[in-house]
Amino acid sequence: MSPSRPPTWPHCAHGADSAADPVGCRGIHVPGYTQCLAHLASTDRDAYLADLTPGADIDHRGTTFTESLLDALLDALRDPTTGSPRIGTAGFEVATFEGTAGFGSATFQTIADFRAATFQTTADFQAVTFQGNARFGSATFRGYALFGRATFRGTAEFEVATFQIHAEFGSATFKGTARFASATFRGYALFGDAIFEGIAGFGSATFQSIAELGSATFQGTAEFGSATFEGDARFGSATFDEADNVGPLACAGRVVLSGAKFGGPVTLSFTARRLECRRTRWSSTADLRLRHATVDFAHAVFEYPLTIAAEPEPFVLADGRQLFEDPFASTSDSGVRMASLRGVDAAHLVLADLDLSRCLFAGTVHLDQLRLEGVCTFDAAPVACIWRRWRPVRFTERRVLAEEHHWRAGRPGAVRGWNTAVLGAGRTGPLQLAPVYRALRKAFEDGKHEPGAADFYYGEMEMRRLADDIPRSERGLLTVYWALS
Repeated sequence: MSPSRPPTWPHCAHGADSAADPVGCRGIHVPGYTQCLAHLASTDRDAYLADLTPGADIDHRGTTFTESLLDALLDALRDPTTGSPRIGTAGFEVATFEGTAGFGSATFQTIADFRAATFQTTADFQAVTFQGNARFGSATFRGYALFGRATFRGTAEFEVATFQIHAEFGSATFKGTARFASATFRGYALFGDAIFEGIAGFGSATFQSIAELGSATFQGTAEFGSATFEGDARFGSATFDEADNVGPLACAGRVVLSGAKFGGPVTLSFTARRLECRRTRWSSTADLRLRHATVDFAHAVFEYPLTIAAEPEPFVLADGRQLFEDPFASTSDSGVRMASLRGVDAAHLVLADLDLSRCLFAGTVHLDQLRLEGVCTFDAAPVACIWRRWRPVRFTERRVLAEEHHWRAGRPGAVRGWNTAVLGAGRTGPLQLAPVYRALRKAFEDGKHEPGAADFYYGEMEMRRLADDIPRSERGLLTVYWALS
């Protein structure tokens, strides 16, 4: 509402000045008076409050509330049996709350209208029950916005709302549609343990700090299309019962899905720095379309086909626009890197166009059934040639696993060029790596990729030759093979 335009309701106009402020106070008239509640004479205000009973309808659009004035209003509506305010239809559109807005444990029996309201300090709606629609569209929360354990039985409308410090919806229950489209969360956004029984609409929302949605339950559609996360997006242990599309969204930090559960077929479309899916469980088919991300997939569980693929171009939204990728403007490489597949059953896994040069494979089950499509790259052996004890030392040019890099770099007298900085590689050695090379060789053979199969066959023989516990006769035979190769 423009400051120079009067509201559509009969307003108080207290303090109006033809030059400086032609509108004055925007508070709606109290029934039977020509002033708003804030500017009503004290005796008239007391008479108005005395006539209110629990469950009464109230209309205080445009009114400015001090903390004491709001407390007096809520005390007049307090139900003696519960000790909490009980309100019928509540009109607080464009109202301003200068002190703490203490609505905690109140019940709004029908519509609660706080559209374009301004909360200067704490907005306390903890354990509030909204039996009808809760309208907070375009509201501004300049202090803490506390909606923990609140119950929204109708539609929860927070479109274009601004949360400047801390927004808490922990353990809240949204039985209808939750609308947070284009909302801005400038501080910590907490939705941990929240339950969304209907649509969870966060399309085009902006999270400028951490977004905590851990252990949240999404029983319906989870809409995060065009959402932007400038910090981490934490969905750890969340449950997605029927979400068929999550994203496309952009996250400048980590998208954490560790421990999350997906009940139906789903497509995840993320542009993110890192995607963590440790022990994530998929109960149906899944398609992960990613850009810029490093993916930790350790111990993920899935029994149906699952594809992880790199998207070469920015995601296109439903309206034809490209997904906002400004946090990645300084990064020319949009490729996707796998960090770990340890503990995964790869029988139904498809990897497409991924960088596997730092991926940890030891401990992956059914690795021979892994499908590699497009251009999947591995690390390579050092190509430098050095002299040691009057003889040249060089390594055959071939594809090499990250764990072999780490193991060789840690050996006494290691040749320069082997990479020791492989996160999580641990003490994996030749004994563990030989079967990994063997399984990948078979995967390449099944995919009719003869050069890749040859590289991994060589790697398998190398690891067997260098293992500590093989018989001397086998080591000698493998050494002959190595010399001939």
